[in-house]
Amino acid sequence: MMRQYELVERVKAYNPAADEALLNRAYIYAMRAHGTQRRASGDPFFAHPLEVAAILTDLRLDDATIVAAVLHDTVEDTAATLDEINRLFTPEIGKLVDGLTKIKRLDLVSRQAAQGENFRKLLLAIAADVRVLLVKLADRLHNMRTLQHMPAEKRARIAQETLDIYAPLAGRMGMQELREELEELSFQILKPEAFATISKRLADLSAKSERLVESIEHDLTQKLAAAGIRATVTGRQKRAYSIWSKMERKSVAFEQLSDIFGFRVVVDSVDTCYRTLGVVHTTWPMVPGRYKDYISTPKQNDYRSIHTTVIGPKSQRVELQIRTAAMEDIAEYGIAAHALYKDGSPHLSTESGAYQWLRRTIELLAEGDSPEEFLEHTKLELFQDQVFCFTPKGRLIALPRGATPIDFAYAVHTGVGNTAVGAKINGHIAPLLTELQNGDEVEIARADGQTPPAAWESLVVTGKARAAIRRATRSAVRRQYAGLGRQILDRAFERAGKNFSDEKLRGALPRLARLSGEDVFAAVGRGEMFSGDVVKAVYPDYKDERRGAPPAQGGPRPHVNGAGRLSLDKDQTVRLTWPGKGGGAKGGGAKDPEDGGIPIRGLDRDLPVRFAPDGGAVPGDRIVGILTPGEGVTIYPIQSPALAAFDNEPDLWLDVRWDVDGGPHQRFPARLALQSINEPGSFAQIAQVIADHDGNIDNISMKRRTQDFTDVVIDLAVWDLKHLNAIVSELRAKQVVSRVDRVNG
Repeated sequence: MMRQYELVERVKAYNPAADEALLNRAYIYAMRAHGTQRRASGDPFFAHPLEVAAILTDLRLDDATIVAAVLHDTVEDTAATLDEINRLFTPEIGKLVDGLTKIKRLDLVSRQAAQGENFRKLLLAIAADVRVLLVKLADRLHNMRTLQHMPAEKRARIAQETLDIYAPLAGRMGMQELREELEELSFQILKPEAFATISKRLADLSAKSERLVESIEHDLTQKLAAAGIRATVTGRQKRAYSIWSKMERKSVAFEQLSDIFGFRVVVDSVDTCYRTLGVVHTTWPMVPGRYKDYISTPKQNDYRSIHTTVIGPKSQRVELQIRTAAMEDIAEYGIAAHALYKDGSPHLSTESGAYQWLRRTIELLAEGDSPEEFLEHTKLELFQDQVFCFTPKGRLIALPRGATPIDFAYAVHTGVGNTAVGAKINGHIAPLLTELQNGDEVEIARADGQTPPAAWESLVVTGKARAAIRRATRSAVRRQYAGLGRQILDRAFERAGKNFSDEKLRGALPRLARLSGEDVFAAVGRGEMFSGDVVKAVYPDYKDERRGAPPAQGGPRPHVNGAGRLSLDKDQTVRLTWPGKGGGAKGGGAKDPEDGGIPIRGLDRDLPVRFAPDGGAVPGDRIVGILTPGEGVTIYPIQSPALAAFDNEPDLWLDVRWDVDGGPHQRFPARLALQSINEPGSFAQIAQVIADHDGNIDNISMKRRTQDFTDVVIDLAVWDLKHLNAIVSELRAKQVVSRVDRVNG
């Protein structure tokens, strides 16, 4: 375990003006707070925060960050409090420690929800101060280095979380060395056999290729020196996880990989980078499609370098990265390389492109999503192999591989994405689902009042787009419910003989436990709140005479003509039936009430035939016949969920089709399920629609779902699918009907 004086010496080695008293005070406080606590390995717990601090001293970070690392587990795992940290140290250090402290006693139903909520808290703290991220990554790195002492199940969970979140987060912050070590440690736990196999193959290859790497380093250095370029050339072997992920991504074997070794060329200036590229390309042939210039177009994490692959000495494919020493620092240490020294004290710059990206991403993702959604969207933002596209005005937009113009539109602005209706790529009209390529110029066509389709959510690849689409969809649905709720309340107040206005409703919001009138309208529209309760909240002296009445008496009664029979079941369901309607007779095909047999081809006419008991079928439906021994054949529409019961009995399925080539000559059974607003005359409007369209009602059942809504099931006789769809469309247009669905038994 690192001694007190060793910690001070490590910090003063790069910052002679370090606050030695502050560092000593933090060391002693944390040591006493953790006391005799032990880690799973049996080591003193206090050794862990010291190792985290040591990792951060390698990054040359400031005193406050080092102290926060030493104290980062005290509030979470000891009797220490945040107030005490603020008092004994500084509020600055207190904020860092608070950002690193998990939310305790979360009343959440799932581990994923708790994980998402804690991660949301962490990212919001990072947005306020990026040093929280650096401490967290160092904390995770040391935990991964000592993970072998944990139970197997917990090891796998932590390793997967590291691979899903923390390693990509380190990469997006430009900290490549840290990212690669986190990936390697996670890979070793999650895929131990693959790790062992690839590590052995790499070790064997390294032993055979040691002289080849030295030869390439020497040849390349000599070529550059001959051109007057001083350069440091180093070769390195890629890590096991990088090799494995490329094999998985490209579906290739280890032997097919030709870029296991990479070489870095570090020179003194940007101009020399391009001169070096010229020497390399004029000496050895370039591999087409393997050139990328991240100097002129840096990545969002500030990474800058030229990448190229050539067929080098001994016909060996050589992958090169050409950069300056400053670029090398950023490539290795990322955002931690942005430490600026002022008055002898280092401070992290907030001008880093990586940090600015992180803050924008967090601000966009933190708005109103559930913990699980926040976690999902953050992962989408982190896993990005980028393509670079441009707006017509030349603005550069970085997107992940597989991104579409929809993702592009949301990257420009949420408002652009929400109103997008079309796109031009490089001047040509293209589908919104076209996969974008590097260098594409994208122009988005917009339409005012447009709402993004809910289906877009599953088609986009960026977390920002998915979160925005989900919010827009929810808002659109909420507006629909609010509109329906306002209609219900207008009629409810009219029936009660009371005046209704938004101003009066605002005064009743505390009694309704809602924040706004829109919340009330939406709740009434969804059936979560009874309209009578709203009337009573606005007019406390009002008494609703309908409240508490049985549904058969309190709701609207249908006007019954002819020989219909009205009955009330034990479950308070109103049923209206006509004698002789529904069902089907046997003998040469089922008999329709108005005609002869069911016109079906593909059946033995001696078999009894009937329609599915719940919903029937109509010409225009794709149909199948199910043979039931002793009962005959039942005709189902192909979309009927009842057919799932016969999946394992293919011998019972019969290939049948309609025999209705002429015009309509008989009616067929269909069933509709409606949700109607519970007010006088609503059923009359429904029945009138069916009558206007020449539909015939066989059976009706009505059940009061809430005081404001009634569920209605109607068995119809219609000519065909077109006839049925016309009735459904007209019913959906009625204000008294909130929902209509066809029932397939």
